[in-house]
Amino acid sequence: MTASVERIPPLESGDRLSRDEFERRYTAMPHIKKAELIEGIVYMASPLRFNTHGKPHAQLITWLGVYQVSTPGVELGDNVTVRLDLDNEPQPDVVLLIDERSGGQARISDDDYVEGAPELVVEVAASSAANDLHDKKKVYRRNGVQEYIVWQILENKLNWFSLQNSEYVLLEPDTDGIIKSRIFPGLWLDVTALLAGEMTTVLAVVQQALNSEEHADFVQRLSH
Repeated sequence: MTASVERIPPLESGDRLSRDEFERRYTAMPHIKKAELIEGIVYMASPLRFNTHGKPHAQLITWLGVYQVSTPGVELGDNVTVRLDLDNEPQPDVVLLIDERSGGQARISDDDYVEGAPELVVEVAASSAANDLHDKKKVYRRNGVQEYIVWQILENKLNWFSLQNSEYVLLEPDTDGIIKSRIFPGLWLDVTALLAGEMTTVLAVVQQALNSEEHADFVQRLSH
């Protein structure tokens, strides 16, 4: 007799699954590019449009990439799966994390996933109605993601949250319109320029920050 082959059920939005079962089904469907487990519920992404996701996503990667290449001990990830806890396995648009060997709170597992909370998570959302500002935000807060950025495209608005005393506090731009990370010294963002699509200014500002003494001190700390 021929042994029967187990049929793995397809992954469907709205499924309530354990993390292990979510990973089993996701792995068996390589044509699916983005699926997340949030509070035990499966969410699958719709096809992504250029101006409401692809372009802003690329702009954020460009900004953070300039910072990462100048900051040894910091890693940048694009659409990587993050094992946060037994009910939550999101796939953030962007993560910035401190290498475990440099004191970071997350690690790269033997099977090449992020385990634990990255220091910074960035999501591109269509609007404030998106899950990024509701259940997902609660999950990131509860698991200790230190900073969380949500760019709401249709409302042309960016929120940068900082975890302080177990709650997310909104970081405000300074008098020059710049938000400065509390976790990554030298990571500055000219919010007005980003929202206006002026990437030359965005990159000039972060380059200025990379030349600062605070960034040099941070790189020195990471190397010890």
